[in-house]
Amino acid sequence: MRADIEADQLEKLTALFLALQGRNAFYSTKLRGIESIPSFEWFSEHIPFTTKRELIEDQHIHPPYGSNLTYPLERYTRFSQTNGTTGTPLRWLDTQESWDWMAGNWKQVFQAADVGAGDRIFFAFSFGPFLGFWVAFEAASRMGCLAIPGGGMRSSARLHAILDNAVTVLCCTPTYALRLGESAVEEHIDISQSKVRRIIVAGEPGGSIKATQTRIQELWRGARVVDHHGMTEVGPVSYSCPKRDRVLHIIEASYFAEVIDPANSRPVEPGERGELVLTNLGRIGSPLIRYRTGDIVQRGASEQCECGSHDLALEGGILARTDDMVVVRGVNLYPSAIEEILRDCDGVAEYRVEIRTERSLSEMSIQVEPSHEESGLAHRLESALRDTLGLRIPVSTVPRGALPRFEMKAQRWVRI
Repeated sequence: MRADIEADQLEKLTALFLALQGRNAFYSTKLRGIESIPSFEWFSEHIPFTTKRELIEDQHIHPPYGSNLTYPLERYTRFSQTNGTTGTPLRWLDTQESWDWMAGNWKQVFQAADVGAGDRIFFAFSFGPFLGFWVAFEAASRMGCLAIPGGGMRSSARLHAILDNAVTVLCCTPTYALRLGESAVEEHIDISQSKVRRIIVAGEPGGSIKATQTRIQELWRGARVVDHHGMTEVGPVSYSCPKRDRVLHIIEASYFAEVIDPANSRPVEPGERGELVLTNLGRIGSPLIRYRTGDIVQRGASEQCECGSHDLALEGGILARTDDMVVVRGVNLYPSAIEEILRDCDGVAEYRVEIRTERSLSEMSIQVEPSHEESGLAHRLESALRDTLGLRIPVSTVPRGALPRFEMKAQRWVRI
């Protein structure tokens, strides 16, 4: 019930504030001695936001890890770092207790995807310093799954490992799920007998874009695509609704979530879009309170979901990011919208969006790599973009293999 969820959240939030006072230098200053939270309305009205810029500046002033640490350094056992694709990377430390808390969140992600003991999970992931699937790997082993690391391998080697080990679950980005499927065709590796039944994706919006989901499932012979999202500095945040397609549920036992209008910081109503703001309730060693994630979401209805969950629903998953929007001739364009149009037009193997700015005006053009020979692909895509967006966006084709492939977060939008 919602009342039970909110009572639990308020209790955890109060415990968090008490734990930080006099220990966490970053939040002791920011919270100015506040020790109790009378209500969530009061909390949202009186507690300031935390931004990524603040955290970066804090780590610059207090190198290398900043002052958002609740315990002495000796308590911390895990190091992570954001990938820095949109600016200066953040370093993040976790205690064993915080790591266990995050592993518990990933267990909920797996359980919602009908993944459990006996499954064989392949992680097509580089296992670098960013959080990525590190916690998922540990959670899988704790659940009794066979966790198979796929770092440092070429796509063909990963495909053979998936087949040889009778893998049932694949974890990767949406882009790399596509790339593995395409590599199977190029390398003449028959994955028609693959045992993969779930593909859990994260790191990009593609997991909740219908056309991208469909293309992945076609390449992987119907394996169900399951979306999930999280952030290095926040942790694993959501799980895919087992009953409704393209819906993510916030793990509200672990997070207090708000959806605000980015323009005025006021809460939005159910059915409206806004920026997701998160407070983690169990990562006490390196917490975030009212963190502006930059993720644009659509708040679902407040009633119980048909899957039985009362957790906050995000319709369509992560729709976009506030810092990804480009204005072209007065039209707001997000990467997820462009991807949905391109993937919905059969024949696109890969694409690249180029943004040029002249005299303070942005113009967009798109390069596409065809998945098969077709002379009219560029014209079809230009028509689809014009019909959907009301813009003429030039599209050109490039030879097969000309565009880069990505294992982790794709960087398809470039400014030139």
